[in-house]
Amino acid sequence: MSNQILELTDLFADSRIADPATVGEGYVISENPATGEAIAAVRLQSRDEYEDLIQRMTKVQKLWRKVPAPKRGEIVRLIGNAMRDQLDPLGELVTLEMGKIKPEGLGEVQECIDIADFAVGLSRQLYGLTMHSERPQHRMYEQYHPIGNVGIISAFNFPVAVWAWNAMLAAVCGDVMIWKPSLITPLNAIAMTNIAHEVMRNQDIFTPEGCDPCDVFGLIIGTDAEVGETMIADKRLPLISATGSCRMGRHVGTKVAERLGRSLLELGGNNAIIVMDDADLNLIVRGVVFGAVGTSGQRCTSTRRLFCHSSVVDTITEQLVNAYQSVPIGDPLASGTLMGPLINQQAVDGMRAALEQVKAENCDVLCGGIEGIEKFADTPGHFVEPTIVRVPKGASPKIACEETFAPILYVYEFEDLDDAIEMQNSVDQGLSSAIFTNSMRSAEQFLSADGSDCGIANVNIGTSGAEIGGAFGGEKDTGGGRESGSDAWKAYMRRQTCTLNWGADLPLAQGITFGD
Repeated sequence: MSNQILELTDLFADSRIADPATVGEGYVISENPATGEAIAAVRLQSRDEYEDLIQRMTKVQKLWRKVPAPKRGEIVRLIGNAMRDQLDPLGELVTLEMGKIKPEGLGEVQECIDIADFAVGLSRQLYGLTMHSERPQHRMYEQYHPIGNVGIISAFNFPVAVWAWNAMLAAVCGDVMIWKPSLITPLNAIAMTNIAHEVMRNQDIFTPEGCDPCDVFGLIIGTDAEVGETMIADKRLPLISATGSCRMGRHVGTKVAERLGRSLLELGGNNAIIVMDDADLNLIVRGVVFGAVGTSGQRCTSTRRLFCHSSVVDTITEQLVNAYQSVPIGDPLASGTLMGPLINQQAVDGMRAALEQVKAENCDVLCGGIEGIEKFADTPGHFVEPTIVRVPKGASPKIACEETFAPILYVYEFEDLDDAIEMQNSVDQGLSSAIFTNSMRSAEQFLSADGSDCGIANVNIGTSGAEIGGAFGGEKDTGGGRESGSDAWKAYMRRQTCTLNWGADLPLAQGITFGD
């Protein structure tokens, strides 16, 4: 463990963390996916501990919601600055426990800082509307109040950013939250929560009598059966924000809907790039390689399908194969590495199964493939080679319609943009999409109502990565949720319509007369 990680020792002064060599049942082991070695053991929390936390949260929220929003924003600003002070070690911790390369780990923590900054400004912009009443001497307006307690369920691939997207906005909105992180990356959750708690203990803006201000940012580390199911069934959590697979989202959405709660779902993606014959080829390779290979293909926005115009498909494919074969694979903490490991052996097995299906569906593996998995069979960690699959013209392999969380890119050929858009939209997911073209008409067609059906549509940039200033999320099986910028804050609040009668009469709406 590096000196930078050791600097986080104070943040790891947590009763849940133990030496993995000394524990038995009731703990989850955090492992380094690049080496397979145990980093630490983390004690799993019980349903009773969940109940104790949710009661404390509910109590403190009644006081937190009374704090003026700009004051809540000031506390979020302090949390953002605390994360900024720990940027390097936190980014390295993301890399150590999740396996993405260090520049991406640093970038993820920077997202947390950026969304904190965004939320600070937002704390003075929680606007409602004023409208004219049809009744004389009446005034109407809408206002927003905190929704209350928010449940956050996050996935391993973005172990801190997803929490921040939700937590920073929810906090300025006057909510408190309980975070259930992935059991694959619990150390990141503990570190980030402890940073927030340190700020809450030392600030002098919110000092509730009889409550712990740290309970604004709750953390529960537990199994799906013990904690997850309890969360999604709990009416005291009017909003559940869940990030994960489409299968998980269907279950969460159904359970929350049964109690008429709200769900904010960020689920799978099967993202595509369309390359037109007039595209700038210098942009394409970099955009595709980062989109498909970045984070070892373990982003919900990873590029998984590439539709190339028939006049450029051979040229682009050749360039991509050359680029893939030169990608440095190895220790994600090492300078110059562009692709680290998959998260665990299960992910490697999933990639292998997908490639077996590729073979069964008569597609051509141009590089990587099963041989690219076997190459690392005797190497510590969960490494694979990124893979390019050429789909025969006119074929529609079923495996390409599924999201395999691994660096597999399917290359298709097309003649007409309408056909390419139809193929792009033919999958169940609808998260991110892109087109490379120098034609205004092609770009506008792609962005029109008849174009991409995804929540994110880009021109001349790839599918992967997003700025916090724009709302993030997708359609169809991606869940329909929106986080981060724009008006995503409204998900964390309840809207109230108010009508004030300042006259001496009581006229009714729609001109109704009732009695004398």
